[in-house]
Amino acid sequence: MKLLPESSGFEAINNALNFETVDGSIMGRLESYSCKMVGQEKALYKRFHSFSGVNDLQALSPPQSMIEASSPHSLNKSSQSSGGEDSPLEDKINRKTLFYLISTLNAAFYPDYDFSNASSQEFSREPSLEWVMHEVERQMMAVARSEFISVESALWAALDSAICLRECEIYSYNPDQTSDPYSEDGCLWSFNYFFYNPRLKRIVFFTCRSVSQYCGSPRDSALIGNSCMDIEEDY
Repeated sequence: MKLLPESSGFEAINNALNFETVDGSIMGRLESYSCKMVGQEKALYKRFHSFSGVNDLQALSPPQSMIEASSPHSLNKSSQSSGGEDSPLEDKINRKTLFYLISTLNAAFYPDYDFSNASSQEFSREPSLEWVMHEVERQMMAVARSEFISVESALWAALDSAICLRECEIYSYNPDQTSDPYSEDGCLWSFNYFFYNPRLKRIVFFTCRSVSQYCGSPRDSALIGNSCMDIEEDY
């Protein structure tokens, strides 16, 4: 994956997505990647393709919206409204697209983390652009209403200009504690969205996290780990 030069629109948005709140910090960023394989990625893809087995399609985890609506009533209502179509629980991803997502993570968090062994079960395909927009708004407005209102319109306009949102498949990365790059003490919440446009062969990665001011850096965790856990539970 090749990181594309940051446009002036993304630069302004990234500056606006990093600020202090009453209780801590918000740290977010947008990055645009070309899906053209570079360097050793071609060899890695061959090994990845071979390791994945015969079936080209890999099972994804259910999207967060499906988990939230997992009551029998909600599932029945969803099934009726979908006209019998496949449930999001049955979402699958082809190996090349999965490789793109993993390669994006490797590029975004290089050199601190290696996601080469990530499985398809750590990813979800989100049901709609509207749902993703709502989730981002819900999380940001809860902690930084005025700051997010000031950047919200420009954020989605910059994304649309870069990736053509209505053409995108939208995925999220939902790792377990051991694989999460944001598992440091004090991280209250985080999200990782991939906006993949097959026509443009491009991915925009949108990642953000909220970190409590009451917790120190990971090297201080031995001293303050218990108090951080208490804060997260209260949150």
